[in-house]
Amino acid sequence: MAVEVLVHDSPALKGNPLGDEAKRKLHLIVPDDLDPTTPVPCVWYLAGYAGVGRSMLGHDPWQEGLEERLVRLREEGRIGPMIVALPDAFTKLGGCQYLSSPAVGDYETYLLDELRAVVTERYAIASHGIAGKSSGGYGAIVHAMRRPDLFDAVACHSGDMGFELSLMPDLPQLMNAVRDHGGVEALVASFDRSIKKKSGRWFGPLSMLALCAVYSPDADAPLGIGLPFDLDRGVLVPERLEQWRAWDPVHMIDRAEHQAALRDMKLVFVDCGKRDEHALHWGALAFHRKLEDAGIEHVYETFDDGHRGTGYRLDESLPRLFAALAP
Repeated sequence: MAVEVLVHDSPALKGNPLGDEAKRKLHLIVPDDLDPTTPVPCVWYLAGYAGVGRSMLGHDPWQEGLEERLVRLREEGRIGPMIVALPDAFTKLGGCQYLSSPAVGDYETYLLDELRAVVTERYAIASHGIAGKSSGGYGAIVHAMRRPDLFDAVACHSGDMGFELSLMPDLPQLMNAVRDHGGVEALVASFDRSIKKKSGRWFGPLSMLALCAVYSPDADAPLGIGLPFDLDRGVLVPERLEQWRAWDPVHMIDRAEHQAALRDMKLVFVDCGKRDEHALHWGALAFHRKLEDAGIEHVYETFDDGHRGTGYRLDESLPRLFAALAP
């Protein structure tokens, strides 16, 4: 396997509200024996919150990187030649759920239109699949539901869903941080000055603020980010929470067009650890039951682990993705 790096200067990201870089690197894992005349599957793998695609390439003496995993799976005969694309959708707030928002920028056009065009112009692609973990798993399943014209298979590992049990319980962390800093703008400015941005002090509040920026944007609010709580009264705001629920896969799958999108997929794979620290396993179960109720064929698996250090689950999804996408 070889890692190729393409630099893309994105028109969609130019002038984004957070001032994030528009020129991004797209890392691709490409078979050494790739025949340029023979179309192969391409899987888009989306990293989790506070991560970028290329982090999947990092070497860990105790765990395979994605490149090594692909080599081994091919040597074992479980996959054939395929390309894995690792996009960068990082933002100043740590991520964007791979969605577009007036408070963050047009990341959907960047990812789904611009980067796809870059790859299809360079390689012969048979079909596209999308996969990811955590926020990346969320992005994968949401785009499979919303853009079935682009993808033929999806794998969602420990994806954000079932917001009432998984995401919303963390909102008080953001409430505390906004109160203590005197507002959203002061909170972000303080975060910008910090030299330890992944510390526990910041991770919870900033991840919640990033979600607010995409799920409840508000042009009239500071930084264009609508907060789903009222600090003066100490309560959550029902109207804002409804905006969030509209983006929850457990609710999105109730819509006929999203059911039709997944019904036409060659593979729908959903898994989650039974001890997920963010309670995402309950959202995965609820999503699975709704897929069953709608008669949508899919693979649903649980495993005895939590949220982190579960890259080994790619041994289950990648061979299925290849089998679904291969010509």
